[in-house]
Amino acid sequence: MEWVDIAIRVACGAGFGVLIGFERQWRARTAGLRTNALVALGSTLFVVMGAYSFDGPDADPTRVAAQVVSGIGFLGAGVIMKQGASISGLNTAATLWASAAVGALAGGGLVWVGALGTAAVISLNVLLRPVARALDRRPSAVGREENTEVEYTFEVRCNRDHEVPVRAVVFAAVDRPDLTVASIAATDLPDEVVVITATVTSRERDDHEIELAIADVIRTPEVLGVRWTAQPLSPED
Repeated sequence: MEWVDIAIRVACGAGFGVLIGFERQWRARTAGLRTNALVALGSTLFVVMGAYSFDGPDADPTRVAAQVVSGIGFLGAGVIMKQGASISGLNTAATLWASAAVGALAGGGLVWVGALGTAAVISLNVLLRPVARALDRRPSAVGREENTEVEYTFEVRCNRDHEVPVRAVVFAAVDRPDLTVASIAATDLPDEVVVITATVTSRERDDHEIELAIADVIRTPEVLGVRWTAQPLSPED
C-alpha cells in the first residue's frame, strides 16, 4: 500500500504542475508546460523523500519541504527580466512558486488541498488578467501613460557593401542617455540589400526625440530607407 500511496502522490503532483503549466504555455509565457510540471514534480519527490526516508526521534521531514520553498526562489529569479525601468516575469516567477507549493502538498499526502490550490492558481492567472488591465485603463491611470516605458524598433535599409558604416551611424544615433539599446541585428534581403534592425527602450514615449535621433541616419547617402515603430512595454507576467 505504501508504494501505491507514493505513486498517487507523485502522479498528482506532476498532474497539478501540468495543469498550471498548460495555462502558461497557452499564453506563451517564459515558464510553460514542462517547467511548471517539473517544478511541481520535483517538489513532490523531495517531500516524499523527506516523509519516507528519515526515521528516528530526531527525524524532521519538514526540513526538506522548507528547502524547497527557499530553493525555488533561485529558479524564479531566472525568469524575472529587467530592461531599463521595466520589470517582467514577476507573475511567472510567482506561478512557479505556487507550482512548487501544490507539488509539496501532493507529496505530503494533502492531495485535495493541492487540487484546490491548482484550481486557485489557474483561476487567478486567468480571471485577474482582464481585471488588472481594466484597472490600468481607469481614468486615474491615464496620467501614467506618458511615463510608461516604450520599446522602439528601427529598420534601416542599405546596400550590403555599406552595412558596416551604416550600422555605425545607426548605433551612434541610438546611443543616447535617454535610450537603452537592447539589440542591433542585420538581415540579408534579395538584390544585395541589408536591413539593420535596432531595438531600444525609453522611459517614456517621446516620438519627437526619436525623430531627432534618427535624423542623421535619414541624411546618410548610403541609407535606402528608414522606418520605426513604438510598442509600450507591459510589466505584467
